Formats: sequence, C-alpha cells, structure tokens
Amino acid sequence: MNDAEAPFKLPNPILLVDDDPAVLKLLEEELGRAGYKTEARTDPTAALEDVRNKTFSVILSDQRMPGLSGLHLLGQAARIQPAATRMLITGVMDMETVVEAINTGEIFRFIVKPWLREELLAAVKNGVQRHELINQNAHLQSATQAMNQQLIELNRSLEQQVKLVAQKNLQLHNLNDALEDNLVHTMELCVHTMETFYPLLGNRARRSFQLCKSVSEHLKLDEEDSRVLECSALLYDIGLVGVPRQIIRQWEEEPESLGDAERALIEQHPVLGQELTGFGTNLEAVGKIIRAHHERFDGGGYPDRLAGEMIPWLARLLTVVAAFVSSPFQDHEALESIKAGAGTLFDPQAVRIFIRAQPTAVVPRKVRQVLLNELRPGMVLAKGVHTYNGLLLVAEGQLLNATFIEKILNHNRIQPITDLLFVYA
Repeated sequence: MNDAEAPFKLPNPILLVDDDPAVLKLLEEELGRAGYKTEARTDPTAALEDVRNKTFSVILSDQRMPGLSGLHLLGQAARIQPAATRMLITGVMDMETVVEAINTGEIFRFIVKPWLREELLAAVKNGVQRHELINQNAHLQSATQAMNQQLIELNRSLEQQVKLVAQKNLQLHNLNDALEDNLVHTMELCVHTMETFYPLLGNRARRSFQLCKSVSEHLKLDEEDSRVLECSALLYDIGLVGVPRQIIRQWEEEPESLGDAERALIEQHPVLGQELTGFGTNLEAVGKIIRAHHERFDGGGYPDRLAGEMIPWLARLLTVVAAFVSSPFQDHEALESIKAGAGTLFDPQAVRIFIRAQPTAVVPRKVRQVLLNELRPGMVLAKGVHTYNGLLLVAEGQLLNATFIEKILNHNRIQPITDLLFVYA
C-alpha cells in the first residue's frame, strides 16, 4: 500500500452519495481496500438525514442527482457538520459554480469523473486528515480554555493572598510593589503547579532559572531583559501541563515513537505557554520568548519555523539552557552535545555565552524519573515515596540501599505504589 492509499485511522466513517449504484459500489470497493469504513446512499435526502444523526470524517457526493444536487447537499451538510470534509464528484464541470462553492467553504475539493484511483485516495486521505486536525484543534482550544480558566481562578486566589500580605506588611507602600509581589507569587505558583503535575518540569524550571540568571550576569543585561529571560526560564514548559504525562515521557525518551496527533499536541505547548502567560501582569515579552524556545537556528524548529536572527535573542539564549537541563546525559556530556549543535540547533554566539556562564551558576541537582525495577543501591530519592493512603514510606533525600529498596518493593507487592519515582541524576 503506497502513501496515498494509507488511511488516517479514525472512528468516523466516510459517507458516499451517488444515485448510480454501480459508481457507489466502485467507490466502496476502492476505499474499502484502502482501509476506510464507508456508508453509501443513493438517495441524497436520506444521506442528509444520516448527516443529521451520525458523524462523518468525509462526505463524498455526486453532483447530478434527482431531488437534490450534490452542491445543495454539501452546502446543507456544511451547516450541520462543519468539521466534515466535503468533496464533490462531477462529470460535467461548471467551473464557476464549483469555484464559488470552494470559496464559500461548501466543498473542500472536487473530483472529476472518470477519476484516477491514486488521485481519489490522495484526496480522501487529505480530507480525513483535515477532519482530524480540526478535531484536534478543537480539543486543544478546549484544553487551553480550561487551563486559562484555571489560571484565572489561581490568579484570583493569589490576589486575595497579596491583599492579606499587604495588610500585614507595612513595607508595601505602593501598587508597584504589590504588582511585583503578585508576579513573583504567580510564577512560583506556576512552578509549583508544574512540579505537582510532573516533578521533572519543576526541577528543570529551577535549574533553568539559575542558569539564565548566570547568563544575565555574564552579559550584564539590563534589568528588563534580565527579568524577561529569568521569568521565561521558570515558565517555558507551563504549556506541557495540558499534555498527558505519558506522552511527555514518551517525547523525552522515544520521540520518534510519537504519532502525528501526539506530536501535534507536543508542538503546540510553546503556543499554549504563551497564551497562559498572557494572564499574568507585564508578561507579554515573556510569552514571546516562551513561544520561540523550540525554534532551531537552521529553521527546523517549531511552532513558527523561525531561523537565525528571526528568533528573538533572549529565546536563542533560553533554547540553549532548556536543551542543557533536559538532556538525559551528565552535565559534561550535555555540554558537548550543545557544542555539537552550534550553527544548526543553536545560535553559535548563544552557545559560546552559555559555555562561559554555566560554570558560575549555582544550579539545583538534576532529577530523573525511574521505575520500581530500576531502583538501585546508591540512588538518592529526589521525592518521597508514599503509600496508597498517603503515608510516607521513604523520605526525600534518602540514600537507597538494599534494605530500603526491598521495603519499597514489598509494600508495592501488597498495595501498589502510585507515586512517580524520582532520583537525583
């Protein structure tokens, strides 16, 4: 099966409409061989009733049919199921009518009889992918709205805390001090949210902050640029809070195994991060840096495929820092990997600055996630291990030996441990 024939797997079928049973049978056979599920109707009125009651990824209709033309059918279907990709099959082309239908959004594409099998399958595949992307975007928008609402509620709660602090602290004399305090608390709350959701994100945020602080001092950045870079270092992964944890781990450990939908979800997180920071005070510049932190110097990054100096300078610095703290290697190996990426992944000037600034940074220890069967004597727990009921089993900072490991494994045999396990790298 070639690429044009490979279906984009979806639970929703394809609706075929043609008053000629022979044409319908041919379409069903060709699409069925390509792996698609189809439903066929010779009556356009009955097909329209199906559209009202079922969800379809693609609606493929003949133009000339008794009772209801294909364009009229697809026009009504567009209002009922706007996410369904609509395609028109026609033997006699009225180009003015077809172009108008495409421009008004009533149809996505038209296919001329007699069609070429490869062109038909390619068109259907593109239509199914379009339907899936629309659904994915709707899901992402819903997730964004939910996160936005959560941040609004957190900010409201934080504002109340700031008011209480202001009442007890006579040193807060003006609104600027209160806003600055609010910003600090907002960022700390965001980092805490990341740590609660996926502890590695919080650890990386704190490591990135210290490294970016060292970079700021090395470059003698002005106060505003230092603030933007250091805030971006704390919040650049906040968009991942909307991504399932198993997908984050898969992306970090086996990125090539991600499917298209999972990769699209991951590559959306810089955009989501920018949108989330938009709810903070004076964080617009921070949002722009967050959006660009996965761009590559050679233009192969995401989400905007920026290259070279089109990438904001502070984002180029943050990209190097973020790559260093997320590297699975020890620091000296990670530094060699950064050097090797200069000119392709990273701005060479940003790499040189990072190499000079990194040794002076006071950075928290790196943390990594392990499975129960990966626990070994000599490891140090970076996060306490609790029982199912929330009782502390082994404390954070504990140096593991065979006794402690056996204690954890024995408890897991009796009652499975649901905590994620983290040790210092």
